[in-house]
Amino acid sequence: MIETKKAIGNYRWTICGLLFFATTVNYLDRQVLSLLAPSLSEEFGWTNSDYANITAVFQFIYAISMLFAGRIIDKLGTKWGYILAITIWSLGAIMHAYSLQVGTVFSNVLAWVGIGAVPVSIAGFMLSRAVLGFGESGNFPAAIKATAEYFPKKQRSLATGIFNSGSNVGAILAPLTVPWIAVNWGWETAFILVGAIGFIWIFFWFIFYETPEKQKRLSQAEFDYIHHDSEIVVESPKEKEEKIAWTKLLSYKQTWAFVFGKFMTDGIWWFFLFWLPKYLEAQFNMKGTDIVFPLAVLYSMTMVGSIGGGWFPMYFINKGYNPYDGRMKAMLVIALFPLVVLLAQPLGYISFWIPVLLIGVGASAHQAWSANIFTTVSDMFPKKAIGSIIGIGGMAGGIGGVLVSKMGGYLFDYYDGLGHIQTGYTIMFVLCAVSYLIAWAVMKILVPKYSPITDL
Repeated sequence: MIETKKAIGNYRWTICGLLFFATTVNYLDRQVLSLLAPSLSEEFGWTNSDYANITAVFQFIYAISMLFAGRIIDKLGTKWGYILAITIWSLGAIMHAYSLQVGTVFSNVLAWVGIGAVPVSIAGFMLSRAVLGFGESGNFPAAIKATAEYFPKKQRSLATGIFNSGSNVGAILAPLTVPWIAVNWGWETAFILVGAIGFIWIFFWFIFYETPEKQKRLSQAEFDYIHHDSEIVVESPKEKEEKIAWTKLLSYKQTWAFVFGKFMTDGIWWFFLFWLPKYLEAQFNMKGTDIVFPLAVLYSMTMVGSIGGGWFPMYFINKGYNPYDGRMKAMLVIALFPLVVLLAQPLGYISFWIPVLLIGVGASAHQAWSANIFTTVSDMFPKKAIGSIIGIGGMAGGIGGVLVSKMGGYLFDYYDGLGHIQTGYTIMFVLCAVSYLIAWAVMKILVPKYSPITDL
């Protein structure tokens, strides 16, 4: 086994490492606000609905941009498309530090066009989140496309699980660093320092990434291994310019299976990401650095789900199942784990660690799910369509995220007014628990067995 790997070469894992780094930065940047939300809400007088509106702007712009991000990645190619994306989202992350200045201008513009007065702090953070969401929409279309370029089908879910675990590392590093930076150097510095990390990644990506056909560091043996279970596609200039109509892509049930799966489940992960600091404050009166260790433990658990979930389908594939059918069997098992989140509120009176650990299981299951649902696209569609399909599904996931965030903000304010905010969280945790089984059932109905697209 070791001799075979040495003979083949391992440069594809260098690319996977770069994707991991980018995804880590992606989640570091998007999580800074959620960690500072309790203190910023107190400083600026935000309600839960105000905070929901700010997070919903990110999710809405992310959703719409995902539709076009896949197109842009397909058009520019993975290398330059990724560089453009991370440049924009890093600038957007840094913009948060200047939200009051940006908000003054933005709220005046909104008032001038007749939208009405928007508090300066809310307007500034909304615009900053919009720029961040626009840039971050490029991460997964580019990463999934790079994975399809550099890995054979049987290894794609593992590679996706590994680079997607960067989201967990970002989620772990953020609570370990952001509250401390904010306490010692101010919340503005936290946004600036974290946002600047993306520019370091660009340097390494520019040096080490090239398509496999042009990659001088890739051996012929590894190139052949990458393509041994899939087609070798070298696009002509004419094919590169050819666009596949969205109406064409939306005519396939395979597209709708991915779209529905993302719509039902992306918002759950974002709820865990954006609202857990607020939950710990509301339920257990934990603020600032108090949340560092619990959140670090919770997101550390998700590493297991991300990498383990990427490996899990190989168990079935090695037993003779084709990649898609093996993946769907794995996803059914994964969809059962979030059900433990139903116990988070009933057992929360014992200790805050009970909901933290149970939610950690649910979040870990999401990452396992995510590693596989992304890979169903490269199972079914040719490489030239992957970016566009990921974009369409990402838009659906973003819209689902907007609805989940708005629903949460409304429920928390409503039940907080009644003195029973825990009821709002109970309702949201029920949604978190059952969404994956609903998503899997609909996906299975739409695409009951392996049906690759061959007419694009």
